[in-house]
Amino acid sequence: MLRVANDGAIDRAGMTADLERAHAEFHRLLADAERTDAWNKPTQGTRWNNEQLLLHMVFGYMLVLRLLFLVRLVSRLPEAVSRVHARILNAATTPFHPINYYGSCAAALYYNRRRMGAKLDRVIASINRKLAKESDEALHRGMHFPTGWDPFFTDYMTLEDVYRYPGKHFDFHARQLTLDA
Repeated sequence: MLRVANDGAIDRAGMTADLERAHAEFHRLLADAERTDAWNKPTQGTRWNNEQLLLHMVFGYMLVLRLLFLVRLVSRLPEAVSRVHARILNAATTPFHPINYYGSCAAALYYNRRRMGAKLDRVIASINRKLAKESDEALHRGMHFPTGWDPFFTDYMTLEDVYRYPGKHFDFHARQLTLDA
């Protein structure tokens, strides 16, 4: 499905700048967590500790790589397919949240404080490469999303929206970290 908002202008430089901003900020957060040894401190408003939440923030970028593929695929199908897919996922919201929580806890065992910075480096580099190759037409293609899964998912998201999503997710969770000494 192709939808064009406003004049259809795509701010690629802004999207790239946001990726690089979060990238630099994440490495600063890792350094703060190390400096204050705050890895196992509980966070504000989540059940995760700082290390688990930092990994969850990386996971938001990892998710984008999968969503880019999904949006490219589903956006070429009839809109009803996208709408039904989103409804099915929304119906599974109740089991999704514990899976999201425990999945981040488990993933933080591997992508721990020693690995998550390098993982984010690779993921953001990959997202930037993909963004540089996207046509404006592709960035306007979209699909329906399960709004119950994430506060930053909207009912309909374009590929451009998906590229912008992880920065919102990152900023939200960065405020929940408790890295102060």
